[in-house]
Amino acid sequence: MSHTETATPTLPSEYLAFTLGKEEYGIDIQKVSEIRSYENPTRIASAPEFVKGVLNLRGIIVPIVDMRIRFALGTPDYGPFTVVIILNIGTRVVGMVVDAVSDVTTLTPEQIKAAPDMGSTLNTEHIVGLGTVEERMLILVDIDKLMSSEEMGLIERLAA
Repeated sequence: MSHTETATPTLPSEYLAFTLGKEEYGIDIQKVSEIRSYENPTRIASAPEFVKGVLNLRGIIVPIVDMRIRFALGTPDYGPFTVVIILNIGTRVVGMVVDAVSDVTTLTPEQIKAAPDMGSTLNTEHIVGLGTVEERMLILVDIDKLMSSEEMGLIERLAA
């Protein structure tokens, strides 16, 4: 292995691709526990709008975050392709509602570009980069950072 290869950051190469509105996103496949069809969660009083509630998943109470609401992408429409991606974030299990899951995509480091600096107009701290596969562009999300942000602290208190 040459010196340049060891200096290259080791990024996860497989991403689960999903859609929110017209955009396609990707998260590290290693964070995904399972994909379930959408079912209405039990609502929690005083929870933020993007926290749809909780589900009982084989005895584990799982907070459910609607990513379309979380990213302010308009009113969600729960259709036949709407799914809940169950994630393992540290010691927590969290579900995230997305419009649809498309596939698992393998990206080489050359296919991943840094997220553009949008200044104060857009918070990009949860974006790892942009992955390109032929004509597709995936917005790669650091799901650990996103789910462990200040809002996640609130979710942990709700689910406890």
